[in-house]
Amino acid sequence: MLHITPWERNALELLAEGKGEREIAMHFRVAESDITFQLSRLFATLGAASRTEAIAIGMRRGLLT
Repeated sequence: MLHITPWERNALELLAEGKGEREIAMHFRVAESDITFQLSRLFATLGAASRTEAIAIGMRRGLLT
């Protein structure tokens, strides 16, 4: 079973909604560069090479509703 944090799940949901890094940064009230870094870590955790692949993996693994 893949374990991601609540923050990572929320970020993945925002990606699935089509939000960009700037919008996600505004949502979490952090710098856009922080989001870029955190998303790259999330992609590595998921084994994804892109946003689209991360969303697909999230859907297959039941991480997205």
